[in-house]
Amino acid sequence: MDYSQLASNETIQKTKAALEKNGYKVIVAENAAEAKAKALELVPKGAEVFALSSETLKTIGVTGEIDESGNYKSVRGELNKLDKTTQAKEMRMLGAAPDYALGSVHAVTEDGKVLIASNTGSQLPADVCGAGRVIWVVGAQKIVPDEEQAKKRIYEYVLPLESVRLNKAYNMTAGSFVSFILTFYRAFSPDRITIILVKEALGF
Repeated sequence: MDYSQLASNETIQKTKAALEKNGYKVIVAENAAEAKAKALELVPKGAEVFALSSETLKTIGVTGEIDESGNYKSVRGELNKLDKTTQAKEMRMLGAAPDYALGSVHAVTEDGKVLIASNTGSQLPADVCGAGRVIWVVGAQKIVPDEEQAKKRIYEYVLPLESVRLNKAYNMTAGSFVSFILTFYRAFSPDRITIILVKEALGF
C-alpha cells in the first residue's frame, strides 16, 4: 500500500461518517490554508493552547501562530520558561492539561479509528483526557482501510521519515522509536475532539 497516496473523496466522506458515528466532530478542508483557518476558528483568542509537536501544524503555520503571534497563551512558551531539572513536575502538569491541544495523528481508519504513535509519550496525556478540547489536523494520505494497515503505516512509513527528521534536526543517528501506539476507538466525551481532514498530503 502506498501510504503517501491521498484518499479519494469517496473514502474521505466514508471515513468522516465513521468518525462522526464514533463521536468525533469532523470538518473537511480543501487545502492547507483552509485547514489552518478552520483550526484557528475553533480556538478563542487569549485561550491557553498547546500546539503539540507536529510536522502538519508546522507546515500549515498553526504552530507559529499559536506560539509566536501573541494572540494565545502558548503552553510551549510557558514550558520554555521552566527548568527541566527543578520544575519537571510543573512541566508535566502544564503539558498534560491545557485548555486546548492542537496536533495531528499518524493514521485514521475508514471505520473511524484513530492511531497516534509516540517515542516519549509526552503528547498523549493531553490527547487522551487532559486537554479540555482537542483539534487534530490530518492530511488525507493518512486514511487507511483498517487497524492493521494503520500500524503498518506507522512502522513502514512514519517511523523511517521521523528518524530522518530527527537525524537532520538534532543529529540523532539512532533515529526514533515506537514506544507507544495509542488507538482511539471512539470519543468518550461528545464534541471534545475535532478532526480536520485535509484533501492534501500534510506531515507524515
